[in-house]
Amino acid sequence: MHRIKHIFLNEYFILGLIIANAFLIFIQEFELNGNTLDYFEPVFTVLFVIEMLIKVDEYGFKKYISVGWNKLDFILVIIAIPSIAVIFYNDSALQLNIFLSLRVFRVFKFFRLVRFFPNVSSLVSSIQRALKASYLVLTGFFILVFVISLVTCSLYKNIAPEYFDNPAHSFYTIFRLFSIEAWYEIPDLIASRTSPFIAFISKLYFIILLLCGGILGLSLVNSIFVDAMVSDNNDDLQEEVSQLSKKIEILTEKIAELNNTHTNLKF
Repeated sequence: MHRIKHIFLNEYFILGLIIANAFLIFIQEFELNGNTLDYFEPVFTVLFVIEMLIKVDEYGFKKYISVGWNKLDFILVIIAIPSIAVIFYNDSALQLNIFLSLRVFRVFKFFRLVRFFPNVSSLVSSIQRALKASYLVLTGFFILVFVISLVTCSLYKNIAPEYFDNPAHSFYTIFRLFSIEAWYEIPDLIASRTSPFIAFISKLYFIILLLCGGILGLSLVNSIFVDAMVSDNNDDLQEEVSQLSKKIEILTEKIAELNNTHTNLKF
């Protein structure tokens, strides 16, 4: 029992299981061998459940769940448990059981691989810091898109209903426009359905939207986000420079003292 426990506490063994399970899920989606491979999926789920139970027994549930990556593992294992039912039900019964539709979430097991990446904790911390630093800008950008989508919906819902028939559809269209995805198609379509004057005004309107939201807006959001992500490295560098400056000052003072002492000895 101790040997089994040691195996499941070995992170390299768990990494191998995750990779093997990910490969199985990849092969399953091709459906090359019918549903035969479906019976291998519960095996991995059982192994992951055993891993979770062993770690809970080893560290205690409170200590186990206090770790962020363990929280992710716990959620993914719980979601995957319905896949075990394939052992007890035939395929037709499996398709009729609505709860077993949760098996589709087994693909989220791929995320367990993330925690094995080098320096991933530092990366996650950087992303969290960047989100905290830029949430006001992101909120402002969302409000901008929301307001513009309402205005544009009112202006063009009868001219281009395939893009602006309701505020929700208009919001998606404006977001696409800000991402500079085929932005010219929309004003060209509106131009083909209106007078030359309205067409000119519409093209100018969408050019302004593209410049303000797509180029300047997204660039601003991206620059603030990236700057916040790398600020940790800048802080470390500034701290090192500050410590080096202090050492230089101390060294300079000692040299001055030695020179004074040497001068006094001459006299």
